[in-house]
Amino acid sequence: MPGLLLGDELPNFEVESTAGTVKLHEYFGDSWGILFSHPRDYTPVCTTELGRVARLSGEFSKRNVKLIALSVDNLEDHHGWSKDILAYNYEKSEGSELPYPIIADSKRELAVTLGMLDPVEKDKDGMPVTARCVFIVGPDKKLKLSLLYPHTTGRSFDEILRVVDSLQLTAQKRVATPTEWMPGGCVMVPPNMPEDEAAALFPIGVFSKELPSGRKYLRYTPDPLDRKGCEPPPAEPELPTSLE
Repeated sequence: MPGLLLGDELPNFEVESTAGTVKLHEYFGDSWGILFSHPRDYTPVCTTELGRVARLSGEFSKRNVKLIALSVDNLEDHHGWSKDILAYNYEKSEGSELPYPIIADSKRELAVTLGMLDPVEKDKDGMPVTARCVFIVGPDKKLKLSLLYPHTTGRSFDEILRVVDSLQLTAQKRVATPTEWMPGGCVMVPPNMPEDEAAALFPIGVFSKELPSGRKYLRYTPDPLDRKGCEPPPAEPELPTSLE
């Protein structure tokens, strides 16, 4: 099936958007980029999603991330619906604009190429609409992460912001981020890194968690961009085996 895989280069499509005609590579420039699709304009879940992205646009800008949305609706609908999104955010719509453009992919060219179409959700003519996709690309225009949600489940863009923090950190430093990681929290040393190399690369300290296997693969070090102290997290509490 058509689609974009990790490490693939984002095609440099020329698209019509609420900000005019743009070419994706030129639009993202040297920034990180997020291309995210939604099923339809004038729908409730999509309105909450694009409203949340608008509220978080300043946080994405701080991280040098440019945003662009997409659906198979036309430009007229995008412009009209944008006013509803602003109203949802309690902003005056007159003279105001969303802080990111929306692509009108009415011919579904980009959606088909990137594998964005939802085979279940159809428009009034029986044509598939776009699913809730997220593509994060680096300054090299290559795909770093993709997410695919069904039309019934709204995305957490606060989580996507957290993911951007992880992607940008791990692009700069030879570390990995554990579950629920937040900036400033402990990061993990890759298991294939020798101990002497880890000690030299992370002079502030590397901490191992003792495991029954005796293998020292759970190795933590402070966030190299934050440099606060770091200790392995405590063991998870034992769960009860019954309800008695």
